[in-house]
Amino acid sequence: MSHVKAGGTAKNTRDSPGQRLGVKLSGGQKVTVGQIIVRQIGQTKRAGDGTSLSRNFTIHAARDGVVNFQTRTFRNFAGKSVRRTEVTVQ
Repeated sequence: MSHVKAGGTAKNTRDSPGQRLGVKLSGGQKVTVGQIIVRQIGQTKRAGDGTSLSRNFTIHAARDGVVNFQTRTFRNFAGKSVRRTEVTVQ
């Protein structure tokens, strides 16, 4: 008979790297065309004037200028008014 107890199986050993999401440029900073301003999952921040929203909800600069953030009220799909941050380039 064995005199060593059976070892348990390791279950929580996997980990994935972070996705590096968030605001990449703050308000008042200069930006060039195509530069990433915000990386996000879902549309937590809205793309305003001078910006474009890509398929994975990344907000890019559509023209050269200065980044500006402001809070506005939008209507969501259900008709409810929600406050969201709008990103613009002026």
